[in-house]
Amino acid sequence: MKYRITGTTMQAVDILLMQGEAIVTEVGGMSWYRGAIDMKTNMPGGLLGGLARGLMGESIFLTTYTCVGDQAEITFTPDAPGSIVALEMAEGESIIAQRDAFMCAQQSITLAIHIRQRLGMGLFGGEGFIMQRITGPGMAFFEIDGELVQVELAAGETMRVNPGHIAMHDMTVNSSIEMVKGAANIIFGGEGLFLATLTGPGRVWLQTMPLNNLISQIIARMPKTG
Repeated sequence: MKYRITGTTMQAVDILLMQGEAIVTEVGGMSWYRGAIDMKTNMPGGLLGGLARGLMGESIFLTTYTCVGDQAEITFTPDAPGSIVALEMAEGESIIAQRDAFMCAQQSITLAIHIRQRLGMGLFGGEGFIMQRITGPGMAFFEIDGELVQVELAAGETMRVNPGHIAMHDMTVNSSIEMVKGAANIIFGGEGLFLATLTGPGRVWLQTMPLNNLISQIIARMPKTG
């Protein structure tokens, strides 16, 4: 599948579909297209599948766009200022992503719930207990908040991250949550009470501007009334 990502903090992905090729997205996820495309909306997995997608922050229904001409081009854009990640996933390969991260994918991709097993990560991990597990084979596209920073962790290598900045990671990466040490750091450090510890091996995709942070900055600058 051929595609092109354009833009900086308001990116778009143009996907070229040849006759018979299809792309699946949540309802309302498509921005525009050119060419002959057939659109079908349904609820894969039935009611339980739809409810599971709702818990992941996605729409209950999914829409499939199929090229019915020689070729067509379809474009998807993020819901908020951010970047697009394109991944070619092998058979059985899985990525754990934050809620709302899934943008679109080939029909062979599977979207499922991932429940964080650790209580601390669920309560204080920035995205709660419910995450997305996206499994190959096929091409999948994800949207993250702000700019993208990708890190490759070696086996046993660790890094500590403000939890809201974790957009996605490989299934092989272990995640846990720890309280910031030192009373002064907690009270005056400005980084919150908890940091996530990520341990390799595997890839980690970090986002520079979590949407909650952006919303907080906007609210703080809104004029007070009354």
